[in-house]
Amino acid sequence: MTRFSSYIVAAALSLAGAAHAGALDQFKTFVASTKAAKGEFTQQQIKTSDSAKAVPVSTGTFVFARPGKFIWTYVKPYEQLLQADGEQLYIYDKDLNQVTIKKLGNALGSSPAAILFGSNDLEKNFTLTEAASRNGLEWLEAKPKAADSTFQMISIGLRNGTPEAMELHDAFGQTSVLAFKKFEKNPPLSASQFKFVMPKGADVFNN
Repeated sequence: MTRFSSYIVAAALSLAGAAHAGALDQFKTFVASTKAAKGEFTQQQIKTSDSAKAVPVSTGTFVFARPGKFIWTYVKPYEQLLQADGEQLYIYDKDLNQVTIKKLGNALGSSPAAILFGSNDLEKNFTLTEAASRNGLEWLEAKPKAADSTFQMISIGLRNGTPEAMELHDAFGQTSVLAFKKFEKNPPLSASQFKFVMPKGADVFNN
């Protein structure tokens, strides 16, 4: 797995009356009422060392349908695709013409993808708590219950009942920051939209 994809898998989202609710209530209502969504994202990985040097920003699009179906597409600076059909996860690196296939259950687990695209049973794998408001958002902290999780904590920033940001804090002292925009809740999606089409001549690896 290359570039930022592991931070989504290991490694992608307005509700009336939710504007003044706390982050936890907003998020639980969002998860219960959002069966599908699509939008755009930016992602940046920041090393929390003395230099705190940031790497280039990635941009792309996402679409998901609960449970476990999503298409997470990196457009810039590198083209890469993460796609799940509810059973398997396909990771396609266009530059290498390489596809890695994983069982979806193993790939999700206590990952950010489980929060965004998984089932509604979030508190099975995460401990959810309120955090302080900042940058105009209400923040929620999700700590994985699994001891072997790649992430120490995942922070989710919400405004008016919709997630607008995520911060993924891993065990290696790095933070991956995501921002979501053009968020569309419960758009019409076709049943075949999440079926992965194998690129011609691609090298395939099963994990």
